[in-house]
Amino acid sequence: MANQFIDTARIVVKAGDGGGGAVSFHREKYVAAGGPDGGDGGRGGNVVLRVDPHMSTLLDFRYKRKYAAENGQDGRGKRCSGKDGADLIIRVPLGTLVRDLATREIICDLSTPDDFILAKGGNGGWGNKHFATPTRQAPRFAKAGLPGQSREVLLELKLLADVGLVGFPNVGKSTLLSVVTRAQPKIANYHFTTLSPNLGVVPLEDGRSFVLADIPGLIEGAAQGAGLGHDFLRHIDRCRLLIHVVDVSGSEGRDPLADFDAICAELERWSPALANRPMLVAANKADILEAPELLARLRAHVEAKGCPLYEISAATHQGTRELMRAAADRLAQLPPILVYAPTYVERPPEVDTSAPLEITRDEDGTWLVDGPWLRQLMANVNFSDYESRNWFDRRLREAGVFQQMEDRGVQDGDAVCLYNLEFEYQK
Repeated sequence: MANQFIDTARIVVKAGDGGGGAVSFHREKYVAAGGPDGGDGGRGGNVVLRVDPHMSTLLDFRYKRKYAAENGQDGRGKRCSGKDGADLIIRVPLGTLVRDLATREIICDLSTPDDFILAKGGNGGWGNKHFATPTRQAPRFAKAGLPGQSREVLLELKLLADVGLVGFPNVGKSTLLSVVTRAQPKIANYHFTTLSPNLGVVPLEDGRSFVLADIPGLIEGAAQGAGLGHDFLRHIDRCRLLIHVVDVSGSEGRDPLADFDAICAELERWSPALANRPMLVAANKADILEAPELLARLRAHVEAKGCPLYEISAATHQGTRELMRAAADRLAQLPPILVYAPTYVERPPEVDTSAPLEITRDEDGTWLVDGPWLRQLMANVNFSDYESRNWFDRRLREAGVFQQMEDRGVQDGDAVCLYNLEFEYQK
């Protein structure tokens, strides 16, 4: 089980809630009317994704699917703020794609060492020290902390390799990988020996190097789920160059040209972009070639499609270095490894605005408006952004909040406090 290759996982993450503000008043001998000194609540911890270069699968997420960061602590007296909740670090392999589970939109592509905040912790609530005014000198209220974000996401591992080896089972891909790199894949003379992708670094004499991946399990129907190809075709998506390994020996009675066309058709069905991916063809097992006309037909066919053909024998190392040098030369002309751009658009969660709000008036005339759904709504609004503020204003109008306030007696110019937001009311 320790070597099991897992490349997709569903997880649920919850950032920490903010701590509540404190209601407290300064008490000290010989100091009369010390005033409010309730501290603010601490911020909830974030859920952070961090690339771990030593991880190669998503196996850890098969046994644990729910992750929650620490909540912020409540504020205290003497203007002491609560401690911020600790961030939760989730380690993932390099090349992990994070998608929203419901929409399958891309949230981020962890193809660089940079951390990514997947869920933000809620802000801490204000203590009563913030609500003191010349006419409201002893506010006996504070604010609760805002909830942290929750997400349900799909993790999808796409290997970061420059070159991918494709071809039918048992054509010598694993042998070629073991010859040109230090990788040690399982090699045997039967189909589906390789059950998971293998990676290796190809070093060249001139100092150049690149990452080579053996993608197992491609057969006819792979794009529809036959064989193992449906599980691992996603790992070809990032490869800048493909090396199509074809058995030209005729030892198994196969037609190399038909094999080549069958694999190309599967790549086309999986992703139209793969049809245009640069490709080199490795005619393997040339040392035991039984029918030279098979090689000649294959050469004419693939070169007509613009794919250079190289005669090799992975078993005897014949032509393998020339093939690797040709791959390095071709890579030098190609753009960097594909990094997926985010397509996910942050959408504030739907809230039940039918629940009544608590609208009260303080002794200094400030209207206080509060309610659980209002806190949830405000937790997802960036008040420094003009469009976000307009969206928030529309949501309040649609929910009838302003009408409720006016029904309670709120008038133009009155001071209003919505949770931690204070403003002058205007119709």
